[in-house]
Amino acid sequence: MSRADKILERMRLNPHDWRIDLLKTVARANNVEWRQQGTSHVVFIRADRNTLPVPAGRPIKPIYIKKFVDFVSEKP
Repeated sequence: MSRADKILERMRLNPHDWRIDLLKTVARANNVEWRQQGTSHVVFIRADRNTLPVPAGRPIKPIYIKKFVDFVSEKP
């Protein structure tokens, strides 16, 4: 099990208190791109061009972590 898989599993179990750099690590391992062009949000982009904006400030609310886990887990 890779580091990104372990992080994703921990996110599933506990959606509280995560940093945006860990979301980027999981996204990179799952071939999900992202962009942040001087804004307060990071936009994650799947291969099927679906997007998920996540506020980059801490703390990231649990609802965004739950949406991110679902977003990354879905296969295009």
